[in-house]
Amino acid sequence: MKNKVLRFNSAFTVDEKSLPTTGDSGIESIFIEGYASTVDMDRTGDVVPASVWEKGIQNYLKNPVVLAQHDHDDPIGRMTDYRVDGKGLWVKARISSAAEECYGLIKDKVLTAFSIGFRIIDAEYNSAAEVFVIKELELIEISVVSIPANQNTIFDLSKAFDNVDDYKKFKQQFVPKSNSAKGLESFKNTESTTKKELEMTPEEIQKMLADAATKAAEEATQKMLAAQAAEKAAQEAKQKADADFEERVKTAVQAQISVGESGTERLLAEVTKRIEDQAAESKSVLADLQATLKEKSEEITRIHASKMQFVEGNASAGPSYQEKEYAYLLSNITQKSITDTKFGQALVEKYAGSGQGPHLPNATWEQEVSFNMENEIRRKLVVAPQFRQIGMQTNVMKIPLNPEAGTATWVQNSEFGDNSTDFKSAGAQATHALKEITLSSYKVATREYMAFEEEEDALLLILPFVKDAMIRRIARSMDKALLLGAGSGTDPVKGLAKYYDSVAATSNAVATKVTVEKLRALRAALGSLGLDPSEVTYFVNNDVYYNLLDDEKFQTMNQVGPQATLLTGQIGQIGNSPVLVSGELPAMPSSANAVSAGVTGLTNVGAMAVYTPNFVIGNQRGLRLDTQDLVEQQRRVMVSSMRMGFTQLSTNLGQGVAVLRYTS
Repeated sequence: MKNKVLRFNSAFTVDEKSLPTTGDSGIESIFIEGYASTVDMDRTGDVVPASVWEKGIQNYLKNPVVLAQHDHDDPIGRMTDYRVDGKGLWVKARISSAAEECYGLIKDKVLTAFSIGFRIIDAEYNSAAEVFVIKELELIEISVVSIPANQNTIFDLSKAFDNVDDYKKFKQQFVPKSNSAKGLESFKNTESTTKKELEMTPEEIQKMLADAATKAAEEATQKMLAAQAAEKAAQEAKQKADADFEERVKTAVQAQISVGESGTERLLAEVTKRIEDQAAESKSVLADLQATLKEKSEEITRIHASKMQFVEGNASAGPSYQEKEYAYLLSNITQKSITDTKFGQALVEKYAGSGQGPHLPNATWEQEVSFNMENEIRRKLVVAPQFRQIGMQTNVMKIPLNPEAGTATWVQNSEFGDNSTDFKSAGAQATHALKEITLSSYKVATREYMAFEEEEDALLLILPFVKDAMIRRIARSMDKALLLGAGSGTDPVKGLAKYYDSVAATSNAVATKVTVEKLRALRAALGSLGLDPSEVTYFVNNDVYYNLLDDEKFQTMNQVGPQATLLTGQIGQIGNSPVLVSGELPAMPSSANAVSAGVTGLTNVGAMAVYTPNFVIGNQRGLRLDTQDLVEQQRRVMVSSMRMGFTQLSTNLGQGVAVLRYTS
């Protein structure tokens, strides 16, 4: 149990002055900051002193990546600064716009919570005082999450366990062998309180105040229990007095016969006085209790407000995203409204008491599901994220360019002031003209078939497989089109490999391994476009990837550090240029079947170097889902599609692509 990873949730704020800002990589980013942990003690006695973070954060600093929703496969930024002060651990992180979904949600203040995962290494627990102090821990990771955070960044460690008994067993592991836990003794001693406080550190003073608050709450609780006991005693006394009263009345009736009316009146007066005295005593006790509670109300409210919260999942009052996705896809496949499907009806019944039923589904579900599926496609892309993206309003878009204008002319001294018709002193004549290129978008689509006989329950089981298959097919088709082209004849998308029209110094024999020098030759073939390594990206197939792993000069990711982990598929770099592996490039042909089709062959492409600023991707329409019944075939077809375009911007300084091809 000691190795259990716990999580803290806390609020962060966006640095408004940093919107928008640009990081070292040129990617737009925003900064978020806040206290990941404070030194406050919660009502269960859990304390995290600030001193633990100086050592506890060291391992995390080796790779301070910020994740989304604790998903280690979804990094969105990096921690850029931190400090440990008397309040706790404060962190600042940069979120990259490359993480499109989280970036937008943080910028719109939808996501406002940190969540940190840590492991307790050492702690002390005093079972008598019920105080649990964490003395040493290790920070595992920091995430941006959708879980609402406590306003004081205080967390209840007990919520990390299934029940109270498990939490008690966990803390018992940290009880010292001696009778009293070190550092948790009572503050009562024979020394001067003033002198002790002057010698205390800020952390010890904070702990003393927390202990005092806890003690005050315990005293208030004891007074409340005492008052309740007094009230109960008063009620019992009243019941006894009532019984005595009835008995005395009976006696008085008997006595009245012999002694007359005066004896009865005295008896009734005595009983009435005793009842009034008991009522006054009970009223006094209740008044004292009310005064005590009023005096301690502010203190109790503050302790209650600082209650730690540990959340394993999103306890939303409405349906989860997974439920929305299933409901929408099932509705689309069956061509029914969401509430007409059995699954949709079950959702309405399930959340009828949440304030969202019975009209639970709404138009935003379709947008939310399509948006998330499109993001899943983009996360699987390797090639497309490396190029500039622009939005397209129509199928065809004209883009104006300023072509390379040549060079100016050096004028000799003898030509100054020349008034001849050739105007030598003004330099050589040049005509400036803008250029337009055309960017056209094309549709990429995939389809899935389902028989009419398939029931809703069966469809629910295969929905995840259908969705994942459609996402993978579209992502693979987009990357392959960008690398090698798509279609036949006049391609809708002209691939990068078709822009290179030379084989000089860019071929490799099938029997020879591709080396770092070969890829550097590709960059050299780019000419002046390859001078800046940060603007060049290498794309390689699986065979070249394994060739590079055998080359000692190749810098894999463990050598170049974590600075580029946001680039999907990156395996390393050559001369500060990233190297990405794509399964959409063809495998190395066998020696007997090596293609010798010159620059037009596409089945012998092993790698390429690309000057990425010379190309642009146009996005006209996001993911769309359509379903149609095929009555003759007794089945339905579900089609998912997107529209995008790809083009080269300029050829004045070169094509911007160099391709390595295999030869026999």
